[in-house]
Amino acid sequence: MPDTPLMADGPTRLRRVGALAFAALAAAGASVILAQVSAEDGFAAWDALRTALIFITTAWLAWGAVQAFLGLPPRREAPVRPELAHPHPPTVVLLPICNEDPVAAFARVSAMDGSLRAAGLDVDIAVLSDTKDASAIAREQAAFAVLLERTGGAGRIFYRNREDSRGRKAGNIEDFIRNSGGAYEFAVTLDADSLMEGETIRTMIARMQAEPDLGLLQTLPQITGAHSLFGRALQFAAAFHSPIFARGLARLQGRTGPYWGHNAIVRTRALARCCGLPELAGRPPFGGTILSHDYVEAALLARGGWRVTLDETIGGSYEEGPDNITAFARRDRRWCQGNLQHMRLLTAPGLHGWSRVVFVQGILAYLVSLLWGAFLLASVVATVTATPPDYFPQPAQLFPVFPDDRTREIIALGAGVGGLLLLPKLSVLAGAIAGGRVRGFGGALRAAGSVIAEILLTSVIAPLMLMYQSRAVLEVFSGRDGGWPANQRGEGRLSLAEGWQAGRWIALWGAVLLGLTAWLAPVLALWLLPVGVPMMLAPLLISATSQPLAPGLFVVPQEQAPGPVIRAYRTELARWRPATDSDVPAPDHGAADAAV
Repeated sequence: MPDTPLMADGPTRLRRVGALAFAALAAAGASVILAQVSAEDGFAAWDALRTALIFITTAWLAWGAVQAFLGLPPRREAPVRPELAHPHPPTVVLLPICNEDPVAAFARVSAMDGSLRAAGLDVDIAVLSDTKDASAIAREQAAFAVLLERTGGAGRIFYRNREDSRGRKAGNIEDFIRNSGGAYEFAVTLDADSLMEGETIRTMIARMQAEPDLGLLQTLPQITGAHSLFGRALQFAAAFHSPIFARGLARLQGRTGPYWGHNAIVRTRALARCCGLPELAGRPPFGGTILSHDYVEAALLARGGWRVTLDETIGGSYEEGPDNITAFARRDRRWCQGNLQHMRLLTAPGLHGWSRVVFVQGILAYLVSLLWGAFLLASVVATVTATPPDYFPQPAQLFPVFPDDRTREIIALGAGVGGLLLLPKLSVLAGAIAGGRVRGFGGALRAAGSVIAEILLTSVIAPLMLMYQSRAVLEVFSGRDGGWPANQRGEGRLSLAEGWQAGRWIALWGAVLLGLTAWLAPVLALWLLPVGVPMMLAPLLISATSQPLAPGLFVVPQEQAPGPVIRAYRTELARWRPATDSDVPAPDHGAADAAV
């Protein structure tokens, strides 16, 4: 264990102060503008409420924007890539699964095993199953037998199914660390859909060797294998924007960096000493198993004096993403409950101040959707109760030759909020063009088109995500436990009927919002069209964005030149399917009550 306390260095502290100041100033500016506009007709209680709401929501937007701005300057020096010392410390790759498609899961293991050996590594792989259905366990065991036969992996590839599945994924890994962790110095943690190059793991092991105070090293996984409009837009954003945002995040968090629960390497003795997670007292959703365990484990490692570092420059780290909005919302529901659980951990003893800030950030990531919704409702009420009733300018007054003070202030407020949303992504695009990074995304014109299309798509589906997240927050606060819903890998295209089933409640709320606003405050209804219309079209949007998208838009580097482990996985999967489908059929996702 490190002998000295974990402290932020001077530049990191300066960046944190600057980021907080920027968010506060942007929020104060938006609040002042709105308060001035409200004062034109008398400042009522509803005006005070929405002024407070615009302060919080704008601060959140500015906080996200500043992370991008911090990440824009390139690194002054290339990250140190120490040489691997031989023999390298004992290392294990941990793959937790629960009711997954065993053919796909073990094909990934086979691909990574070959990549590890090609990189000259003697690394074990342990598949940790929490599956409970007897027939699903039999399918996993059959697939494991095929895996050993194809790879000759006896003695380096292991499988176990535990009887007690307490703690979900974190408990699964903890069980392995308690029973077998002493045999390994490092552990690479994966999700069931993760892929990592052997050379990537080699780099990570060398970093851990060279930096004895480094407790956890997190990579930035890239999404791969997307097919739909929604999935490919998400995949593009992860490849194009995320490295810049991640670099800004790394500069902001410094030595108390993030852990996302997978595609990372951890020092096993640090994990064992610091990260035993308790069951929270009380019933779910706020009690029971800690769902967003990764944030908590990062905070506990930092409390123990270990550095937690994100290095976005380490390539060869991949995962799959959801291919439609409903799959994304289902996963997001668990994250919402897990992040809101962190309210109970804000005062945990010994945590670093920045770890508490990270908890607050994760909590606000979901509360802010509810706050935006509250701001819209408060604006409707304030408009209805205002004197005169036409509180907002008429459409013909929006761009007059000489706009009045109120119109100018509203335009300034809208431009400021829009700028916080658009400028980070447009700045990333400008930096990518200047630095030549767009070559991997089809060139400058195609990359620019993809950025604009992604911004438009995100804007259109934003009201849907606001509704899904608001519902999730309300469910948690009402005491409804969302549990750990099963991941249905490969879930993609949705019919219009399925879109209607998933989004009809959003369409109903959209119709109510626009109908009541048009009745009570007709002018304001025009301002709410960008929110209300996508809500009313939610079933169509859910279905349309799940449809396959032909190559051309949202090009990413790994499509043009897939990594070796991606190619190996696809080859293995193609070989495995005909040979194993009769013996290892696809799992029944409804049979499980949990999934990794």
